[in-house]
Amino acid sequence: MPDMIKTEDIAFRYDEDHPYAVDGVSLAVQKGEFVAILGANGCGKSTLAKHFNAILVPERGTVWVENIKTTEEERLYDIRQKVGMVFQNPDNQIVATVVEEDVAFALENLGVPPDEMRQRIDVAMEEAGILKYRHRQPHKLSGGQKQRVAIAGVLAMNPDCLVLDEATAMLDPRGRDKIMRTVKRLNKERGITVLHITHYMEEAAMADRVLVMENGKIAFSGTPKQVFSQVEEMRALHLDIPQAAELCEKLTAAGFNMPRGVITAEECARLLYEKLTGQAALAPKEAGL
Repeated sequence: MPDMIKTEDIAFRYDEDHPYAVDGVSLAVQKGEFVAILGANGCGKSTLAKHFNAILVPERGTVWVENIKTTEEERLYDIRQKVGMVFQNPDNQIVATVVEEDVAFALENLGVPPDEMRQRIDVAMEEAGILKYRHRQPHKLSGGQKQRVAIAGVLAMNPDCLVLDEATAMLDPRGRDKIMRTVKRLNKERGITVLHITHYMEEAAMADRVLVMENGKIAFSGTPKQVFSQVEEMRALHLDIPQAAELCEKLTAAGFNMPRGVITAEECARLLYEKLTGQAALAPKEAGL
């Protein structure tokens, strides 16, 4: 698959008297890929994310969005249309007093014809799961619903890539789950590339690939199983591991040998069932679940 985003040895600092927030990062994200980016506070992950749609441009190195360099100011509209960004606080992104009007805001500014605009708004709200809230006032919605309004506003632009900069950080577990189900569906069904900056390990476990940052650099990367198998390395960076992986680690320490790389509750439950009963666990559909 061709690259959606590629960086080559990029570096950025907010002030020349301070260390680089991003320092020598080279990576490639393929179209349709779901990549999670982890790291302790201050490691540079949000700064890196802002380079993906040219909110920031590197002091050194190059960022490409498809084949466009983010330093090409005349192509800024093309870059922003290809890569949509959703931030941590939805209240900072919502500008209208009615949900439908907020989703339409960017399209109105771009002069999209009314018929096309209505169609794109309806599709975006349906995909984000907020169609029934179209006439509601955003300030009366829950945090998760507001975040889905922000996502719908980005989706109306028909982006190829969605960057989530800790977009679930302010939500309760149910709100986070709904957002991640929406994001996962958009990735699988529409093929939207997803870059998800998060500190929730269960969300990172949903990704195709995980990047772990430290001091502005990529410390290590791999599939979720590969990354979360490196328990000591993760803890050295003050990062957690998924609860299922932590449970397996504690069971192994207690003499109940469990494999490393278990990252979901379903996989953990299956392994426990098989070890306790000596029988193969049925798949959820076979079990009637």
